[in-house]
Amino acid sequence: MSTPFDLAEFLSAFVAEADEQLTLAGAKLLAIEAAARRGERDPRPIRDLFRSMHTLKGLAAMVGVEPIVTIAHAVETVLREAERATKPLEPGASDLLLQAVHAMNGAVRAVERGAAVPVPSNALLAQIESLASGAPAAREGERSAVRADLLIDPAIDAKLDPFERDLLLKGIRAGRRALRIDFAPSPARAAEGLTISTARERIGALAEIVRIVPLTVPMAEGAPAGIAFALLIVTDASNAQLALAAGIAEGEVRSLVRDAPQLETTPREDESALAPPESMIPEAEHEAPRRNLLRVDVSRVDDAMDRLASLLVTRSRLLRAIAKVAEAGVDVRELNQVASENSRNLRDLRASILQVRMVPVAELVERIPLLLRALTRGTDRQVHLEVETGGAELDKGVAERVFPALVHLVRNAVDHGIEPAPERLRARKPAEGLIRIASIARTSGRLELAVRDDGRGIDAEAVAKRANAPVPHSNEALLELLCRPGLSTRDAATTTSGRGMGMDIARRIIVEDLGGELSLETEPGVGTTFVVKIPLTVAIVDVFVIECASERFVLPVSVVEEIVDLTTDRLMPPAVTKGAFHKPSGILHRRGESVLVYELGGILGLPGQASAARAVVIRRGGQPLAFSLARVAGQQEAVVRPLLDPLVRVPGISAATDLGDGRPTLVLDLMTLAAQGQRRGGVAALPRAAASDMRRLGDGS
Repeated sequence: MSTPFDLAEFLSAFVAEADEQLTLAGAKLLAIEAAARRGERDPRPIRDLFRSMHTLKGLAAMVGVEPIVTIAHAVETVLREAERATKPLEPGASDLLLQAVHAMNGAVRAVERGAAVPVPSNALLAQIESLASGAPAAREGERSAVRADLLIDPAIDAKLDPFERDLLLKGIRAGRRALRIDFAPSPARAAEGLTISTARERIGALAEIVRIVPLTVPMAEGAPAGIAFALLIVTDASNAQLALAAGIAEGEVRSLVRDAPQLETTPREDESALAPPESMIPEAEHEAPRRNLLRVDVSRVDDAMDRLASLLVTRSRLLRAIAKVAEAGVDVRELNQVASENSRNLRDLRASILQVRMVPVAELVERIPLLLRALTRGTDRQVHLEVETGGAELDKGVAERVFPALVHLVRNAVDHGIEPAPERLRARKPAEGLIRIASIARTSGRLELAVRDDGRGIDAEAVAKRANAPVPHSNEALLELLCRPGLSTRDAATTTSGRGMGMDIARRIIVEDLGGELSLETEPGVGTTFVVKIPLTVAIVDVFVIECASERFVLPVSVVEEIVDLTTDRLMPPAVTKGAFHKPSGILHRRGESVLVYELGGILGLPGQASAARAVVIRRGGQPLAFSLARVAGQQEAVVRPLLDPLVRVPGISAATDLGDGRPTLVLDLMTLAAQGQRRGGVAALPRAAASDMRRLGDGS
């Protein structure tokens, strides 16, 4: 007896798999187009694209997304003919097939939102079909005659499209067998690893799956209806092979041809002309490259992270309780041992959960080639993209937030950096410009990405004229001008640039939202490089707990270069400075470097600054900067909660955390304070009202 199943359970898995296949399809289409430009005919990307479309069609049919089935089959037909042909796809084929991929992506997004899936354009389908050079379909009289001999339930026949009936008819005329296999999921089969997905892959290795139709299965009285799947196939495999693949009895393999014996049929000599090329049939399950992968919804991983965060806060409370008991004279050695073991286990658990959340940087930038292609279409710019990530990984949450910033940087490189081909040739450069995205460094807590182009570079004088500001004499000052909201070097806005928002958005995401750093290097006539430094994760981080003017704060370990003792022999009085900003309290001599030191308590507007005994050194844009404070109380893991409410957000404060005493502790953003200092020749103290709000938030009020 079948167990009740809800088709909605399959939708999240369908969306994830469909996204993967569509991303792969886009990459393969670009590879096909690149080969065509070189005058080469490489069959491998065509075969890979066919496999993606075949898989996507089967998945969509399984969950009843008809528009994707229709488009994917039309694309399959084009690719099948291209595989057999001796010439590459027509010049306009890539554009048309990319439109098809875009239409299928729109359908997937509709499924994800739970909205109605848009019907594919008849014009698009007609254009795709015109690319195929296959034999004409059977005449209507032939189709009706053969269809009358098919044993297809009316409920299933009503869901078949004309091209699917044609596939069954072609298979029968070729001497192959048209069969129906019913698969009903159940907990027992799932425990054995046999699901509709595995059954589809196993059967797909033995047959051409024409359609998978979900069916409602009646259950016992009073029980909800279950679900089963009818697989309509064309094959030469034996009933025994198919039954073994589907995990059913051999007698349950049924013919779709009226009065046809359940025997194997010898294929005709011309069968290969009607079947897909063998090299394009999806691989068998035992050869599947994703055997050891488990798809998990991100919300489940986020839930595990939240529970881990609660455990970390509980651990901090436990350590405080143990310390309080120890002060009362109780022997807590065994408790300390248990707490130490618990801390190690939590660290290991944290590392494991964070590892699950990590995604390859290559996956982050895999959509950039399609973006680049769209940007360069219809222009006289030719651009080649190189990606070198070296296997680096990034927390999924960070990756999703930083991707729009990378898009803006690439878009600016195309619109403002790379010259038109004639201009590049006059400058004795290759006609094709180069944009390179590379992971250039990684520490224990931060990742460094570079977006380089070999374009004309940035004209500082032109930017200053646009901004009505003095000409900047450093890359940092030039970047500050470029990031001004509304500033653009274009006279008129286009669909991709000219509104003066791109660089402002990129800096806000990287610096303010992620607590990272954005820097610039440019050379006229040579090119421009933007360097992005971002934390690997922003959920649970290692922090230093510091005390300053009787207040407690935390600093992410990843931003601190060094903690130094302030002694009279190392600290020199500062030079006389003028201005409205906070003055340095001294100059620290450190390994041949002179580092300006600022009083952190004074910058934060805290009264009663105690004598500074230590200083934390950070580095921004290659320049060191130090902040003095009373003491560093220790290092621990902390759950960071961003301050999203604009009423409580102030410069220099990025988030809040709970160290186990139930009182919010603020996370300082020294990079923002340092950025203000480097822009204006000093470090800006917080406004008095902002400092008051910050103290009130720290008190939990």
